Amino acid sequence: MRIDKFLKVSRLIKRRTLAKEVASQGRITVNGNKAKAGTEVVPGDEISVQFGSKMVTVRVDEVKDTTKKEASQTMYTVLKEEPLNE
Repeated sequence: MRIDKFLKVSRLIKRRTLAKEVASQGRITVNGNKAKAGTEVVPGDEISVQFGSKMVTVRVDEVKDTTKKEASQTMYTVLKEEPLNE
């Protein structure tokens, strides 16, 4: 599944267009490599996303095309959440 769609379905980012924009700014990495919106993710991948002044790192546990809001958090595990030093 594409990273932009995964971020939207898992509700880490609310809209797919916003996920594409964040990827194009270079604020997303998959397994340590900068990711574009079309980068494929599979279970086991580590995704780091820079949200303003914090960096969130998650591990992909499962990939689904659609999910309910309550079940969306089962798609990933938060590994770390750290503030960025500016």
